[in-house]
Amino acid sequence: MNHYKNIRAAFFSDSLPERNGTGAYYHDLIRQLEPKLEQGRMFQPKARDRFSFAALPMPGDPKQKLIAPNLFRIASEFRALQPNIIISVTPGPFGLLGYYYAKRAGIPFLFAFHTDFEGLTRMYWRRFFRMTAGAYLRTVNTLLSSHSETVLVLNEKLIPQVQALGVKRTAVMGTPLPMQILEKPVEPLPAKLSRICFAGRLAEEKNVDLIIETASNFSSIEFIIAGDGPLKEKLERSALGHSNIRFTGWLSRDRLIRLIDSCSLLLLPSKLETFGSIALEAMARGRLVLVSQDAGIYHWQELRQGLYSFKTGSGLSQAIQHIMDESREKHLHKSATARALAEELNERTLNEWLHVLASYSQASTAKAVI
Repeated sequence: MNHYKNIRAAFFSDSLPERNGTGAYYHDLIRQLEPKLEQGRMFQPKARDRFSFAALPMPGDPKQKLIAPNLFRIASEFRALQPNIIISVTPGPFGLLGYYYAKRAGIPFLFAFHTDFEGLTRMYWRRFFRMTAGAYLRTVNTLLSSHSETVLVLNEKLIPQVQALGVKRTAVMGTPLPMQILEKPVEPLPAKLSRICFAGRLAEEKNVDLIIETASNFSSIEFIIAGDGPLKEKLERSALGHSNIRFTGWLSRDRLIRLIDSCSLLLLPSKLETFGSIALEAMARGRLVLVSQDAGIYHWQELRQGLYSFKTGSGLSQAIQHIMDESREKHLHKSATARALAEELNERTLNEWLHVLASYSQASTAKAVI
């Protein structure tokens, strides 16, 4: 008997679908959960019904904004869903709306603490805006966390931040993979390490300028930088004169998978990274993956055997050279290990989410009059 078929889960997020790591996480998660649940739905901004006059830029990515929810659309969809559990995954207007609906309808509420937004505000914003944004984030994070049955985090490094809000119950959740990653046959690892790729937002915390600095030490290797963001033009100017660096711009999921498959090594040099889903995706494609030790994925002990790592701010060239000096046999072993570990984490993540949803959802029909 399927014990999850009575679960109707509503997820509230301020991220656009697949725009950033949080958006991609729930797009992938819900797609894999849907066959097992009665229903799962994401409530989030849609480009066609944005209230632009109420939009505020997110720290580090002015193209991604906090949007005032379309209350008419959401209320209608909420009544149709009749959820028996609500999960808010961001501390913005949509996240707060999820909490409000849960409180009003008497539905169990969960808060997922995904991103160190306060860290991003310290990195990007000047003192006045940083203090204002910091006060808002602490207030909202405390509100949502204190009313959550348990607070869900993506890696153990986030637990102290959540505990500082007064939270005692936390659960560390894994990261799901896109169905395309799992379903498409894996391409063999290239025989020679001749192409390295990065994919993600071109923003300060991603440390992409380090890739450009490092590329000058490896003229025989092509470095491909995929993505868009506030530093795109600056990075492109910095790369002028480097014939082995190519920018692709933003890529669809299918094109991104093709890029990963064409490379031997994916590089994630982030200074601040909650997890690093792209690294897990590259592992699942059987690619070699080199991450900074500040990336959240590095702190998953069960994944380390499938990763290479370096200390942020130093040692990137040495780490790449070390990988180049390894034998083909070691690369193939690392590739197979990475694929297996990524698939195991994906399966465990689905089971963790199903367990959490089943533990807190109510089988009875919730009041959905908003």
